[in-house]
This record gives sequence, structure tokens and C-alpha cells, in this order.
Amino acid sequence: MSYILSFIVAFGVTFIAGQILVPLLRKWKAGQSIREDGPTWHMSKQGTPTMGGLMFILGIGVAIVTAGWEEIQRGNFIYLFVYLFALVFGAIGFVDDFQKLRHHANEGLTALQKFLLQLAAAVAFLCLMRYEGMLSPNLYIPFFNTYVVLSWGVYLVFAAFVIVGTVNAVNITDGIDGLSSSVTLPVAAFFAWEGCGYMPQYLVLAALPVYYGQLSLFSAALFGGLVGFLLYNHYPAKVFMGDTGSLFLGGAVAALAFAYDMPLVLILVGFVYICETLSDIIQVSYFKLTHGKRVFKMAPLHHHFEMCGWSEKKVVAVFATVSLLFCLLAVVAVQGRFLAM
Repeated sequence: MSYILSFIVAFGVTFIAGQILVPLLRKWKAGQSIREDGPTWHMSKQGTPTMGGLMFILGIGVAIVTAGWEEIQRGNFIYLFVYLFALVFGAIGFVDDFQKLRHHANEGLTALQKFLLQLAAAVAFLCLMRYEGMLSPNLYIPFFNTYVVLSWGVYLVFAAFVIVGTVNAVNITDGIDGLSSSVTLPVAAFFAWEGCGYMPQYLVLAALPVYYGQLSLFSAALFGGLVGFLLYNHYPAKVFMGDTGSLFLGGAVAALAFAYDMPLVLILVGFVYICETLSDIIQVSYFKLTHGKRVFKMAPLHHHFEMCGWSEKKVVAVFATVSLLFCLLAVVAVQGRFLAM
């Protein structure tokens, strides 16, 4: 029941917050600056309010406190750690968005500034999870139901860069109306499913760690907040989430993967994010190596399909469907993890 309450509260608060925030952002002229090297038709979006991610950040926060109040009274704060970690990334995004609005440009913090802030946040979170006993350097391998044992130092370096990479991959995916939100919905559903322990009935499950239920509660709030936000962000968008929202989402997805102690599942649930990022890397690298030639019509990948004639609605529908299919595959990939021995 707490999962349903978490979803409802997050959805409701996000929707109500949007009714207040969107007009305020318009009044404050907090409009998005559109990249000149993007699709030309995107210039019509110039001035659309940004930093709309604040509404689902608020909705998720209220939901996990409301639905998880009993857990808080018992001294269980794991899902609050995940929220606060994502919130730190959201704060980095907020500063970036604020700088863009202040200077009326598409660039806020420098790449180095963002990287160092994100890396510091990632290391702090990992150390906290290690201290709380939630994280081990035993790297779980999906499908094979086995572990690769690493030293804590090697694992820390690996994990920090995975987190920073995931956060920025989600940020890159936020390029057209409703895309990042829609792609992340199946991811939130996957993590909610895992925490609830609702696996196929023919499996005999060992006991799930107690705090997994808290992670499921957070995931349900994430799902509800995104559904509420999509009411404003679907095509044609009334508001963008901005780096405030996309970095928060990236932080939430990465934190959940590590809190469940199975970071390699990000390869599956984050498949769309990875494709978007790789398309950008491939495009830039090939362009430099060949002195001007391109692999894609435009990067990241969603812009390539736009240039191929796909509507924004079609891109979102296809990418979200791919995300859903890979999240279903992820359920199969990790189903043996909690089998009773």
C-alpha cells in the first residue's frame, strides 16, 4: 500500500506544483536557450520555461516522506540517502541552469566544473553506502548470477565513473519533448518491481534485504513524479526539466543501481541512455578524425532520427518502447540473484 501511496502523492504534488511553477517561470522569463547547431525547427521552442524538474523533485520528496514516515520513525533512511544524492546532482543542474539564464546563453558551468562536482558527489555517496553496509566490491554479473570480486579501491574508481557517466547520459537524452521522462519511466518501474520482490511465482525467493522495500518506495515516487511531469512536458512541451531535472534523474537512476548493489544492470535499463551517449562520442570522434565527415546526420541519436523525418512523438514512442523492452530483459537478467540456495 505504501508504494501506491508514494506514487499517488508524487503524481499529485508534481501536478499541483506545475500549476504554480510553470506560470512563475514564464513570469520570471526563465526560458530555455536553444542550441543553434540543433535542428532548425527546434528554434520555435526558444523561450519555453526551463527548470521544470523542480516540480517532480518536490513531488518525489513529499511522497517519500509521506509514504515512508513509519520507516523514518524506525530510523530507516536508505531511500532518503538515494533522494539526497539525486538532489545534489539536481542542485548542480540548478546552478548550471541559473547560469544559463543569467547570461542568456546555452552554456552554464564549464564541463570541468560539472565533472568535478559530480565526481565529488559520487565518491561521497559510494563511501556512505559502503559505511551503511549496502555496497560491496563484489560486482554482480546479470544473467550469470555470479560475482567478480574487486578491491575496494578499484571498485570505487569504477563506480564513481559509472555514476558520472550515467548522470550525463541521462542529461544527453533530454533533448526533445518528453523523451528523458518517457525513457526513464520503465527504469523506475524496474527498480520498483525489484524492491517489491514481485517475481514470477515459479521462483523460490530468498529473503530480500529489508531496505529494498524502501528503494521500491522511492522508485514508485519517481514513477509518479515523472507521470505528473509528462502532463506538462509531452509534445508540445509547456516546460522543460532543464539540467535541474535531468541531472536529478541521472543521479536517481545511478543511485538506485548501486543501492541495489547491481550497477551492471545499468547496461540493460540504461540502454537508450548508452546509445545516445555513444552516438555523440562516435560523431565527435569521427568528425575530428576525418576532418568534417559524419556518421549520423546529427547527434545525439534522437536528432539523427528527427533528421530522417521522424516526428518528436515517434522518436519518444520508439525510444520509450526500447527502454521498456530492455527493462523487461533486465528483470530476467537478475531474477536468479535472490534464489534460495
